Amino acid sequence: MSIWTRITAALAALTSGEGLGAVFDRLRTPPERSVAFAIAVIALGAKMAKADGLVTRDEVTAFREVFHIPLTEEKSAARVFNLAREDVAGFEEYAARIAAMFDSESLVLSDLMDGLFHIAVADGTYHPNEDAFLERVAEIFGMEDRAFAALRARNVPGAAPDPFTVLGVDPSLPLDEIRSTWRALVRDTHPDRMIARGVPEEAVKLAESRLVAINRAWEEIQAMHRL
Repeated sequence: MSIWTRITAALAALTSGEGLGAVFDRLRTPPERSVAFAIAVIALGAKMAKADGLVTRDEVTAFREVFHIPLTEEKSAARVFNLAREDVAGFEEYAARIAAMFDSESLVLSDLMDGLFHIAVADGTYHPNEDAFLERVAEIFGMEDRAFAALRARNVPGAAPDPFTVLGVDPSLPLDEIRSTWRALVRDTHPDRMIARGVPEEAVKLAESRLVAINRAWEEIQAMHRL
């Protein structure tokens, strides 16, 4: 059974009246946690896309980029998006449920936030309402301000991001400690590690842009220390 068929079944249970808590309780163990991850991105992303008052084609396309939908799964994926639109649960409830599911695994929540940022900037702008939405989700996730700032610096286009913010480190740290943080980020961004912690195989492309930003920040910091 494909992940899209499993996601459709879970969302159908929600729209038929089964409680959000009961559905997420069934998705707590691998491999079903990948279904929970996908539902969280789809549901939160769909609600966030309206935060700036307009759902654009670019934002809808961004879902396809996050999940790499194969042609054979087009109909199942379309049903998932339709079910997500019909769901009346608020985004804070979804965020709280996914936070409870992954309460000791901040890396999964960071992966999820990466997906939401990807959707937020898909139309080429980052609206203040989208920033407020994501900041609230991060708060519900229990994410530290520095971790959220790192995600925003890696994902939001505009002025060149501060490399220390991208890596989530204090500029006063010795280079060896910054190197250790960079290595840990690279290691945690490996697709095999992402899949092992519950990110669907269809969504691991998120790692590509993250790795580019992480490596670029490390190169800039090294250059600063050579001056």
